[in-house]
Amino acid sequence: MSLPRIFCLVSSNDDLSLLGDLAAAGVDGFQVRDKSATARELVELTRVVIAAVRPFGAAVVVNDRVDVALAAGADGVHLGADDLSVAHATEIGPHLLVGATCRDRADVERAAAAGAAYAGFGPVFATTSKTGLPAARGLAGVSAARGILPLVAIGGITPGRARAVRDAGAHGVAVLGAIWREPDPLAIAKELVREAG
Repeated sequence: MSLPRIFCLVSSNDDLSLLGDLAAAGVDGFQVRDKSATARELVELTRVVIAAVRPFGAAVVVNDRVDVALAAGADGVHLGADDLSVAHATEIGPHLLVGATCRDRADVERAAAAGAAYAGFGPVFATTSKTGLPAARGLAGVSAARGILPLVAIGGITPGRARAVRDAGAHGVAVLGAIWREPDPLAIAKELVREAG
């Protein structure tokens, strides 16, 4: 499976009726991330996302939870620093696309050594989608971390910034607010696909 160029983060609070349209527009990856959901709810949400986007060839990964990814039949899992280790995840699910959150080049090197397929790198720009994040890494941070693993840049990615992030060395981008907080998510998705796809 090829690594998506655009990941759209999805929770149960988002308009799930748009998922198929987003995938049809070229969004080729979806990350299920819902911190308030139970394991059972996450499995169900992941299955809903898979059913909506897989017919268009889009990949689905689950944030934090290898067990949920396996139970729901997802394509992969994205792991943060406090989650199950990348090494354990690749052992449990050798077929899964495993990504790791990275803040700098040293993090990317560690993730690669542990067997990650990609690094979720950021925050690149300031963002309000998640609290408690370190300072924005900027385009220079992306450039400094490239060349080890494919980087999926996250944090404040919007149309107008996606191309710059790709030019700095990122393989792709991950977005949340840029799609779900806009009055026309589909139009924004199409712009992102033009820039980063």
